[in-house]
Amino acid sequence: MKKIINKAEDFVDEMIDGILRAHPDHLRCVEGDKRCLVTAQKRTNKVGIVTGGGSGHLPLFLGYIGEGMLDGCAVGGVFQSPSASQILSVTKSIGCEAGVLYLYGNYSGDVMNFDMASEMAEMQGMQTVTVTGNDDVASSSSDRKETRRGVAGIFFLYKAAGAAAALGMNLNDVTRIAIKAKESTRTIGVALSPCIVPELGRPSFTLGDNEMEIGMGIHGEPGIRRSSLKCADDIVQEMLDPVIADLPFEKNDEVAVLVNGLGATSKEELYIIYRKVSMILSGKGIKVYHTYVGEFATSMEMAGASVSLCRVDDELRRCLAYPVNSPFFSQKQM
Repeated sequence: MKKIINKAEDFVDEMIDGILRAHPDHLRCVEGDKRCLVTAQKRTNKVGIVTGGGSGHLPLFLGYIGEGMLDGCAVGGVFQSPSASQILSVTKSIGCEAGVLYLYGNYSGDVMNFDMASEMAEMQGMQTVTVTGNDDVASSSSDRKETRRGVAGIFFLYKAAGAAAALGMNLNDVTRIAIKAKESTRTIGVALSPCIVPELGRPSFTLGDNEMEIGMGIHGEPGIRRSSLKCADDIVQEMLDPVIADLPFEKNDEVAVLVNGLGATSKEELYIIYRKVSMILSGKGIKVYHTYVGEFATSMEMAGASVSLCRVDDELRRCLAYPVNSPFFSQKQM
C-alpha cells in the first residue's frame, strides 16, 4: 500500500483536522469531536440540513457544508457509518428552529443510525424529516427503486434542498424539493480499478488490468457486468442507455448533467466522457441546462467515473442556479 499517511488508524481524524485547519471560515467541529462538523456561519432562522456517511468519498459529505447547501455532517470511518449519537450531536448544534432535514445515501448502516438519531431528536423536541438518495440504477430494478444505493447524484439533492432552505422555504417545501430532485435523478458508474482502505492495507476487491465493471458501487458493490476495457465512447453508451431508459428521459426534457470522477480519473478523461454524453443527449433531443464535471463523490483512489442526469423544471432550475459557498464546491448565481 502506497499512501501519504502517518498511522492508518489516524487517517480519518488527521484528514478532518487538516480540512478544519484549511477552512476555518467554513467549518467547525462540535464539542471537540472532529467527526461532527457544522457550518461556521450558523443560521437558526431556516430549515437545517444534516447529512453524513463514511469517510473516503470527499468531497462527500463534509465538503458541501456551507452557504446555500448543508448545515452539518457526521462522519464515520472509511466506508463506515457515523453513530446515532454523533448525528444527534450535529442536529442539536445547528439549532435550526424551523426543523431539520436528514439527507443522506441509502445504505443500511446510515439508515439505522439516522433513524435512531431522529427518534432521539424528536424526544428532545426537535423536528426532523428524512430523505434518502437512491439514484444508482445499477443497484436494483426500476420496480424496486426504494432499495437502490445513493451515489453521486445526491449532489443534486444537496443543491436543490440547500437552495430551498436558504430561500426561506419551510420544512415541508424543502423536503418536497429534495424528493423532487431525488425522483428526477439517475446515476450509473464504471470502475476500472479497486481502492485501498488504509486500515485494511489491501484492495477490498479485484479488477484485472484490462477489466472494467459497469455499475460497480462506490464501496466495491457488484455492478451489472464485468468485461474487458472498452473505448470511452462505448463505455459511455453502455452507461447512459440504462440511465435514460430508467426515468425515462425523453425528447424535449431538460437535464443537469454530472460527470463525476471516482478518485483517480483525470479531468481530461472526464471531459471525454462528457463529450459523448452531450452527443447522445443531443441525438435524443434532450437539452442540457447545466453541466458539472469533476470530483463530487469519490471512492478513495478508485479509477472510474459516474454519470448522473437530473431532469429539471422551473423550480429545480431556480435551486440549481442558487449561489453556494462551501469548502469543496462554490458557485455564483447563475
